[in-house]
Amino acid sequence: MSPVEHLQELHGLPAFDFPEPGGPRELPEAGAVAWRLAVDPYRGGSDEEWDDLWDRFLDSVDPAGVRAIVVGQWDEPYDNDSSGIVQRLVDSRDRLTGLQAVFIGDLEMEEAEISWIEQSDVTPVLDAYPLLEEFGVRGGTKLRFPAIRHKHLRTLRFEAGGLPGEVVRGVAASELPALEYLDMWLGVEEYGGDATVADLAPILAGGQLPALRHLGLRNSEIQDEIAAAVASAPVVAQLTSLDLSLGVLSDEGVTALIGGQPLTHLARLDLHHNFVTEPVARRVQEALEPSGVEVDLSEPGDSWEDDGVVHRFTAVSE
Repeated sequence: MSPVEHLQELHGLPAFDFPEPGGPRELPEAGAVAWRLAVDPYRGGSDEEWDDLWDRFLDSVDPAGVRAIVVGQWDEPYDNDSSGIVQRLVDSRDRLTGLQAVFIGDLEMEEAEISWIEQSDVTPVLDAYPLLEEFGVRGGTKLRFPAIRHKHLRTLRFEAGGLPGEVVRGVAASELPALEYLDMWLGVEEYGGDATVADLAPILAGGQLPALRHLGLRNSEIQDEIAAAVASAPVVAQLTSLDLSLGVLSDEGVTALIGGQPLTHLARLDLHHNFVTEPVARRVQEALEPSGVEVDLSEPGDSWEDDGVVHRFTAVSE
């Protein structure tokens, strides 16, 4: 199963596709669902543009009651970045007064490869909604996230085949005192994922994110380096779950991880999609599972060998 699929829920609310013109007239209560807004750029159905869809949505529901919005396809993703989407959200802040969660870029592989999704500076959404609790983005191309201050954000996630180092540094420099859940798909350099372990240092040092309980550093081609850094990272002591999945994690990284600081306080350690041999996998399980840690070492990753060189692939890149 691909990790790049439509969201089924956001902020604990089931995702609901806002209907096309002429669709069902009876709609859920504004705050009962996460409203997924998307258009068909290939005109298979309605010829409605995204701006028209947005206006119709705000006129069809009680905007003040809307709690969560999922932005799906807004146009051919490689022709238009998300800046227009960001601006419409910002412009609607006086109407969407109860908004708690936003996800931008909910496109699955059949609609667009993740590298085709063109984002923009998304931080104006956070500035416009100081009470927002959850924010997520799919797609790293053109994505920007300069350092921000936000008192109420609890969940922040980035899904990318290549997350720019500039974005990682922006997150690391941000003041997010309420953030409990941080998930970043770092990706590969070929698709813009140029973040380094040094970029992660302020996060790993602890203190920058005092409420953090879940840390996901995933889908990386430098997963072994990240695991080695995490092994001695002060932030680990405050976590209840750690996710290093979807990347090219090997015996080297796992050995460094379990040879570092204790991890027995964790409720869950997610290492699925990996290149770990059975003996090392058993070592991890024997070291942690007796203490009640749920360890996921499922789904061996894809690799191939060429002239004696083994090539390993992250779960998501292009």
